[in-house]
Amino acid sequence: MATYSKGQTWGALKKAWKAYKIAKVQKDIARQKEYAQRIRTLQKELNLPQAKFPDLGIS
Repeated sequence: MATYSKGQTWGALKKAWKAYKIAKVQKDIARQKEYAQRIRTLQKELNLPQAKFPDLGIS
């Protein structure tokens, strides 16, 4: 597994949130779940509180 810098991880988190919001507007549930999981993984790597997505059953 590759190791990423904090800056790269923050960048990936920002992109994941943007993609999640786009998927939400498009009502693409599968993509929303995919990005929600990615967001939570990146937040965990950065030792941030993990976002909850109750509408997707992710908490």
